[in-house]
Amino acid sequence: MSAERAGAPGTESPDPLRVIRTRGYTVLLIMVAILGVPISAAAFGFLALVHEIQSLTYEDLPRALGFHGTPSWWPVPLLAASGLLTGLAIRHLPGTGGHRPAEGLSTGAAPTAAELPGVALAAVASLGLGAVLGPEAPLIALGGGLAVYAARLLKPGIEPSAGAMVAAAGSFAAVSALLGSPLLGAFLLMEASGLAGMMLGLVLVPGLLASGIGSLIFVGLGSWTGLGTYSLTLPHVPHTPQPTFAEFGWAVALGAAAALAGTGIKKLSLSLQGRVEQRRVITTVVMGLAVGVLALLYAESTGRDASEVLYSGQDDMGGLLAQDATYTAATLLVLILCKALAYSASLGAFRGGPIFPAMFLGAAAGLTLSHLPGLNATSGFAMGIGAMCVAMLRLPMTSVLLATLLLGSEGITVMPLVIVSVVVSYVLVLRLERPGAAPSTAPR
Repeated sequence: MSAERAGAPGTESPDPLRVIRTRGYTVLLIMVAILGVPISAAAFGFLALVHEIQSLTYEDLPRALGFHGTPSWWPVPLLAASGLLTGLAIRHLPGTGGHRPAEGLSTGAAPTAAELPGVALAAVASLGLGAVLGPEAPLIALGGGLAVYAARLLKPGIEPSAGAMVAAAGSFAAVSALLGSPLLGAFLLMEASGLAGMMLGLVLVPGLLASGIGSLIFVGLGSWTGLGTYSLTLPHVPHTPQPTFAEFGWAVALGAAAALAGTGIKKLSLSLQGRVEQRRVITTVVMGLAVGVLALLYAESTGRDASEVLYSGQDDMGGLLAQDATYTAATLLVLILCKALAYSASLGAFRGGPIFPAMFLGAAAGLTLSHLPGLNATSGFAMGIGAMCVAMLRLPMTSVLLATLLLGSEGITVMPLVIVSVVVSYVLVLRLERPGAAPSTAPR
């Protein structure tokens, strides 16, 4: 397929409809369908490995060493080890461990075959040992890189334009089930890519095909292995009444607060990133120690588990909502402060994605405000997720969908509130950004 026929991002295509009707495009769809199976299986294996390392290092290892449970100080050496391994992978392996999470969610060029080991090792060392980041960015990079590598093995002469479309489809397959719905993962990549019109359609069709196949593979492997699908789900969502006038006021307040908090986190993480890159290994270890100390402070000051500060927060969001009554407002405030600082340090030094910690922080903020009159807990939970996600990602439609689809049928009820909070946060974030700054999701 030539560049003109492929219509890939960044190439000129005068008639995208003609491209879709070509035999080459049909061959591309078949290739995507074939590649979607092993790539989604590899993504499932990556998530299973990260989850197993988390359990082994945080729970099983302390017990094997004779401790009764996990000591509150355990995250300090654990995160120091994470910083050392991540720093070494970033410094000495090709590809610098993938994209820098402080700069947003990357949808740029897929890593080369030589860069894939470094991306995987940096992500496993970060995510498996407690860094406050999610797996979506490494999955996007690994899915795209594996897809291009496999496509070139199947068809050595594949054009760069067609390779770019295969890479996008590989990313779709890799994140197909992570956010709870293959459509939501596809929408995230579509909005982050910045494509529009028929050019979007050229990439969307193979992407949706790969996403659907990937979701089926995740479900099948989850059932076969008994490990589940590693999808974002809430086991129980309390009923929420119809929105009130007071809750619309809270939506405005939450949106404004999230914009300020998100801007502060991003600025701090970028500042830390500049310092970390001057002396990569030692400063990544220092950032790891900082994250571990923050988890220790939270555990000692609240009596709760330090793991609530660590990791992405994906597995803890369900418990946060279902057990809201067990958290005092003061505990939630300490959790938000410690998690936000740990998130900033992780964004600036480690490798992973920004989505899930942003969701967790927004959810915790919404639940904190629900202790005040006029705000339902479920509504605050959803509004906080949407407002904080858009503050960190700059993707308004995706942020609305993340906050509402997660709640199932209750998401329809709270959607108007979520939209208000997202719009307020998005507009304010754009006003607070430094004039002339590049969008955080721009491909690099």
